[in-house]
This record gives sequence, C-alpha cells and structure tokens, in this order.
Amino acid sequence: MSKRLILFTDSGDTIVDESTQVRDERGIVLRAELIPGAGEVLKQLHDEGFTIALVADGEWESFQNTYRENGLGYCFDAWIVSEVVGQQKPAAAMFEAAYEALHLTPADKCRIIMIGNNLKKDVAGANRQGLTSVWLDWSPRYFHRVEEPDWQPDYTVKTPAELIPLLHALEETL
Repeated sequence: MSKRLILFTDSGDTIVDESTQVRDERGIVLRAELIPGAGEVLKQLHDEGFTIALVADGEWESFQNTYRENGLGYCFDAWIVSEVVGQQKPAAAMFEAAYEALHLTPADKCRIIMIGNNLKKDVAGANRQGLTSVWLDWSPRYFHRVEEPDWQPDYTVKTPAELIPLLHALEETL
C-alpha cells in the first residue's frame, strides 16, 4: 500500500558518507560508502510504499555511480540534481523540479518531508517552501547551530534508523 507522505532526501551525509567518496580527476564520485543503516532504511521506506525523490547538490554522474554501486538507484522515484537544474539548494528551483517530476501541486506540500544534513541548504530550503524539514544531525561537517530563523528544523534525528518511527508517526497524522 502506498503512503501519503512524500519524501525528498539529500544524499551526501544523509545517505552517503561524504568522507568515503572516491573521486576521479574530474571530481566525479566513483564510489562511496553509505552512512551506517542508511541503505537499509532507504530500502525499507521504498518497500513500504513511500514516494522518494533524491533532491541533491552535485553531479548527475556522481549520483548514478554511487547509487548503482550500492544497488539503491531503484529506491528513487525522481532524481533532482543541481547540475541538471542549474541551481543548488536552498534555491526554490530544486524543489520546483521535484514537484514537477512527481506531478505534485501546491496542495501536496503538506505531505512532503525534506530530509537532509545541512541546516543552511536542506532545512532552510524546505522551510522556505512550506515543507516539513527533518535534519539528520549525523555528520561533523557543515552547520550545527541554527544561525537564521529558517534554519530551524521541524524535527531532528541522529541516525537514519530514527527516521522510521518519525515518518510512521507523521504518516498517521495525514
């Protein structure tokens, strides 16, 4: 049975451990390891019927390589990549591309959850769009202090596994 919640997710330090990325001479990620538990959580959410869009900054080829290697490409219903869109989060264009790819309307915003590791990009971008924001506070990189009002996440989790009960609870409220 499909779920009503729609998940937008970042990649680096949200699913993929950025510290493990191996890049070629062009800067393209050839391979990377996943955050502990992230692959299992992504598979479970897909298997449970959640619609999942990758909404991430980087190069198309890097994401194709990483998710092909880790056998998770099938989990995404849409791939929204900054190289293709021409802007990076928190730009509205990234989120608008995801709405378009999934055939969503403004009425669907109340059902969209943005999951990411970066307060300035993922959380602020979601908040500016009127989406529910979930900060995965796993990585030592990037911002760890709310510096602007729109950087305040609606929810914070420390591990990918903590997403499962949170998303199930949010699904129940719809």
